[in-house]
Amino acid sequence: MTTRFAFEKLGQDGKARLGRISTPRGEIRTPAFMPVGTAATVKAMMPESVADTGADILLGNTYHLMLRPTAERIDRLGGLHKFMNWSKPILTDSGGFQVMSLASLRKLTEDGVTFKSHIDGSKHMLSPERSMEIQRLLGSDIVMCFDECPALPADRKRIEESMRLSMRWAARSREAFGDRPGYALFGIQQGGLEEDLRGESARALRDIGFEGYAIGGLAVGEGQEAMFACLDYAPDQLPEDRPRYLMGVGKPDDIVGAVKRGVDMMDCVLPSRSGRTGQAFTRHGVVNIKNARHADDPRPLDENCSCPACRNYSRAYLHHVFRAQEMISGMLLTWHNLHYYQEIMQGMRDAIASGTFADWEARFHADRAEGDIPPL
Repeated sequence: MTTRFAFEKLGQDGKARLGRISTPRGEIRTPAFMPVGTAATVKAMMPESVADTGADILLGNTYHLMLRPTAERIDRLGGLHKFMNWSKPILTDSGGFQVMSLASLRKLTEDGVTFKSHIDGSKHMLSPERSMEIQRLLGSDIVMCFDECPALPADRKRIEESMRLSMRWAARSREAFGDRPGYALFGIQQGGLEEDLRGESARALRDIGFEGYAIGGLAVGEGQEAMFACLDYAPDQLPEDRPRYLMGVGKPDDIVGAVKRGVDMMDCVLPSRSGRTGQAFTRHGVVNIKNARHADDPRPLDENCSCPACRNYSRAYLHHVFRAQEMISGMLLTWHNLHYYQEIMQGMRDAIASGTFADWEARFHADRAEGDIPPL
């Protein structure tokens, strides 16, 4: 078993990369999709079920865990892996994005951010140093720098100031992280949709030096076309020999487009959140199980899918339990969605390995354009 963090590129097809991240807690096959376990749980899933879908790594949330049950409590109870019964790698975000999007009455200074909890109104401070301390107490394998992420659209001056503040915070995060063999710290590129600012951010991060690099500040309202235009150059600005992580993305076609442009890792709440609201992602597009057309349909969601929802239950049953607000509805649809996302990742890894990524991508889009099976 490896005792250090390492990334190895195993193949490439166009810009799409096949790789392997080695950590003391196991290997992460890339391109990788990380299910989001915000509050030390992937909602509606058992950890072993998440592993069964093919996930090699989960994401945990610094902001939510620092507020409840607190990082100090998790540390006393043996760390996040033991606490949530997940033995594979965990990546934790820095808390910066949630502070910006969820917390009320926040105040931003050079030191960090003071804010009031969205749960009980209690006052907290997050700085690069405190974020590193919380993530160390949680025991996550991949730690994210503390950064500021402005919502788009924003004017250039605001994006520029925010990016430079994030770079100063990145240097402080690196220093506070210290020397932790086996653990990794990822820097986060910012700069909105401005190519020169993204380049400046990438150079600053390279100078500091990180085990991996994330592309932050996308999927925050700019739309897919603008995001892809940015991803046409942003990954290329980051080191070739380190993993590249696109934060908070996305829908199936977002993920495929990102991998095509050189991204190695992604995370998103979409498969689990959609599962709880009656939406299933399938190779033929999105199915809304709440629609009346499914009430008498004995067919599975997707006859080619091997997840428990498709193997053991009909659309009629899935429609019924969603309408009846039964817990099993969110469980089965989340399982299906996570299984489908991991199937996409495996499909892309196989295609990159065999040099057939363009053919795989064309088939992927053609299948989705077909739409759902006709009603009975």
